[in-house]
Amino acid sequence: MNTKKLDFDTQAEEILPKLIEWRRHFHKYPELSFQESHTSEKIIQVLRSFGLDHIQSGVGGYGIIATLSTGDGPVIGIRADIDALPILEQSSLEYVSQHQGIMHACGHDAHTAILLGVAKLLVENFEENSWRGTVKLIFQPAEESCDDNGETGAVKVLKSGILDDLDGVLALHMCPWRKRGSIQVHDGPSMANNDEFHLVIKGRGGHGGYPHKTLDPLWMATYVLQALYSLNGRKVDPLQVGTVSIGQIYGGEAHNIIPSTVSIKGTVRSYEGKIREQLAREVEQVCLMINALGGDYELSIQQGEPALVNDPSINKLFRKAGEGMEIFEEPFGMGSEDFSYMTAQIPGAMFFLGCGLEQERSLHHPSFDIDEKAMVDGVAIMMKSIENFFKG
Repeated sequence: MNTKKLDFDTQAEEILPKLIEWRRHFHKYPELSFQESHTSEKIIQVLRSFGLDHIQSGVGGYGIIATLSTGDGPVIGIRADIDALPILEQSSLEYVSQHQGIMHACGHDAHTAILLGVAKLLVENFEENSWRGTVKLIFQPAEESCDDNGETGAVKVLKSGILDDLDGVLALHMCPWRKRGSIQVHDGPSMANNDEFHLVIKGRGGHGGYPHKTLDPLWMATYVLQALYSLNGRKVDPLQVGTVSIGQIYGGEAHNIIPSTVSIKGTVRSYEGKIREQLAREVEQVCLMINALGGDYELSIQQGEPALVNDPSINKLFRKAGEGMEIFEEPFGMGSEDFSYMTAQIPGAMFFLGCGLEQERSLHHPSFDIDEKAMVDGVAIMMKSIENFFKG
């Protein structure tokens, strides 16, 4: 047996130049959610260059699923997201975004390159090993945004039915707060439920010199804001995870005119379903004070991605594949991730891959960048996890 075929660390290291080439191409030409047409074309071009012929395109929009199979056996999916963010890049890199106001500031360019690397090594190793089963490589569109129906790319890919036969699904996310050589793994809820609310406070506008003749919604908003912020520390069990944040306040057109309405938009984050429901009720209760102050209101709460719940059995694959690396056992934070829709239906998990530079570039920052050598670790861990999945 050719032992080189089993040395995934070495094989991943050998394709680093291609990983960098692919990642920089996607970084240079980013596309927003539901607009990833050229990204999709490039992915298909690369996959075909490996000799892959079972490629399904147009899945959930511009999604792609490539399949390798040796016949009967378990079915595993490996997922990468391919869309970018509406952020103006601030960088002097030679591969800086060429699409004004659009940037890969969350690492999806690296996720896509890593999955292409996995595809390349799978093609080179699949027949050489005793694996029996199927691997589906899932290039998922629209992780960062939802459509008018409130559906992200993960929802649409799941609706296609192509993943109905999966026995497990794996993903990774770049982690700029960890250096290369480390991964972050966590069982159970690891990223937050993501709910958004929009509150419109209705009063009666008028001249700023005659406030007694108005019902000032800005004045009402001062009480509402205090009450909303108090939910974080006084309504949620300190041992539970939940927070309410305000992201946008809008009201008024002139310095001397009291407006008729004020708009407040915010987000509600939580890990547990019961806290999610409780915070929604608390936001509704806060709004009742507007009536007591003489005004009226409209409130809408839109549920977004559910909490990312990582399956312990899948995480065991990551821990085994990451032996020799530094493994941090911590939740990933209060961000959200639409991979959670997949793990809600299929045993699955995501790990965070250390890729931090000396000067940390946080996710969604205009100068976000990574240690590109970390992509080698991502490919090797995924390959080892696939192998162990079939062995298990």
